[in-house]
Amino acid sequence: MNNNFITFEGSDGAGKTTVLKRVFETLDTITEQPSILTREPGGNRISEMIRNVILDRNNREMDAKTEALLYAAARRQHLVETILPALADGKMVLSDRYLDSSLAYQGGGRQIGCQAVYEMNQFATDGLMPGLTIYFDVPVAVGLQRIAEHRSVADTDRLDVETRAFHQRVHDTYEQLVQKYPDRMVRVDATQPVEQVYESVMTILRNYLNRSDR
Repeated sequence: MNNNFITFEGSDGAGKTTVLKRVFETLDTITEQPSILTREPGGNRISEMIRNVILDRNNREMDAKTEALLYAAARRQHLVETILPALADGKMVLSDRYLDSSLAYQGGGRQIGCQAVYEMNQFATDGLMPGLTIYFDVPVAVGLQRIAEHRSVADTDRLDVETRAFHQRVHDTYEQLVQKYPDRMVRVDATQPVEQVYESVMTILRNYLNRSDR
């Protein structure tokens, strides 16, 4: 666990990425610590190339375990090239998704099993976990409605167009993770207006950064 490593998680349509960009832009109002904003899968050239393969809607025949392995490979490159150097420089790393996404989407959504996905990623991450994970909670129906209303066909990826049952399994697995890791994961009600979600996240970050045990 690294206390300067903070991740943001949530089902598709939770609004996580929109809020995270604004949080990063205003982070200097609550801390002087330098920071970087990154994402998974992606964050550097090789990981972004893997991302394109995973999310390409034309790759419908991709096996579930192949998908999980590709996410782990992208995560490994993201760590060694982007996250670990930033942490070594004393920077705070804000990442849009990390291991919890694989547990929810491949472990739960693809029904591979969380334990199998977790063990696979131990090799990829050398056990590195964030000190804080902010989970954007939104009902499946709301998330899918937002995707339908705000994303064009060209902007939807291979996971966006999965079945409702798939997305429900993803959501249910996130709920299990929040219960399993209460010391690390903090829930935010993402059904609120964007401004309120943003303020909630900033309050969580402010409290976390002010903790004496960091």
